[in-house]
Amino acid sequence: MLNTIQWPGQQAMQAWRHDFHRHPETAFQEHRTSARVIELLTSFGLEVHTGLAGTGVVAVLKGLRGAGPSIGLRADMDALNVTELNQCEHASTHTGRMHACGHDGHTSMLLGAAQALASHPDFAGTVHFIFQPAEENEGGARAMIEDGLFKRFPMDAVYSMHNWPGLPVGTAAVHPGPVMAAFDIFDLTLIGKGCHAAMPHLGKDALLAACQLVTHLPALIAREQEVHKPAVLSVTSFNAGDTYNVMPEAIKLRGTVRCFDMPQRARIEQRFRDAIAATCALHGLEAQLDYRVSYPATINNATHAEVCADVLTTVLGEGQVRRDMVPSMASEDFAFMAQECPGVYIWLGNGEDSASLHNPKYDFNDANLPLGMRYWVELVGALLRDGKLPA
Repeated sequence: MLNTIQWPGQQAMQAWRHDFHRHPETAFQEHRTSARVIELLTSFGLEVHTGLAGTGVVAVLKGLRGAGPSIGLRADMDALNVTELNQCEHASTHTGRMHACGHDGHTSMLLGAAQALASHPDFAGTVHFIFQPAEENEGGARAMIEDGLFKRFPMDAVYSMHNWPGLPVGTAAVHPGPVMAAFDIFDLTLIGKGCHAAMPHLGKDALLAACQLVTHLPALIAREQEVHKPAVLSVTSFNAGDTYNVMPEAIKLRGTVRCFDMPQRARIEQRFRDAIAATCALHGLEAQLDYRVSYPATINNATHAEVCADVLTTVLGEGQVRRDMVPSMASEDFAFMAQECPGVYIWLGNGEDSASLHNPKYDFNDANLPLGMRYWVELVGALLRDGKLPA
């Protein structure tokens, strides 16, 4: 199969990636990106479907060996609301938006795999190339599913990857179970009674109560959760008052809750609500809480993960695939897809000196383009060569 494939060159994939990087588009606004993806997929001779979740794209490729399993390969397309600080030739041309998470690279690697596989689809079954909008906080995977992704394109398994700063280029990590945490967000407003700062006894101090919550809420993790089940509760925004001599009427807090265990997730939310209610009762305040259950935990199917690890070893070499890395407390909406059918999400090293994800100096490492493309192609061969998926 591999000897007869026409492989896209590094230069072509790099040109696609740099073009996407110069023109970043955020959640559900990926119109230019989507149009370019459609143009390329069509030129490869694929059957292309558009409009899922607005800007989502699915391309379908049937193997020459006839009927067999149906799998999905997924890449995300959206950028972030970050102002780029890189001075490279392909830097963002849009102030306040940049590809600070490498989705430009993910899209380009999957495009390369689509072109390669379309040149000689020597497998049994069907491959769906999924180009997803709005991975960053907005749940584009969930939106595609609600728009009929798995009903219109039934799949027996689905796979994705993400570049990983700190992990050397030419290495990868595969987890046999949990890989990324569940992600909830909250907006909390504490409403008291404003007053002159010299006469606090005439008011109800929402500011003091908010400060107590910022220090007390993390204790719900430190002292109430099982130590072998990691969880994080972070208050990330605190807005209060605008002058020296006024006790503010209302305080606004925002933050996140992350964990892997779903019963634990429910317990944390309930204790979170209990702590807010108790604090408000103590200080005579009103609370307005918007707690949103966002992304579930991304949990790999162990059997399929082993296949992915073996394929990565073939591509990268012996000793280049980590199977012992600690799961990340960051989150990923590929979790919604992995809930629908067996799924695997792997990390591909972006370099030990790479800026971190979401950093204004981050850039996807172009050395990964042929590695990611070859992984996708080899994975299709390993999964669909014999017309059956691992049990």
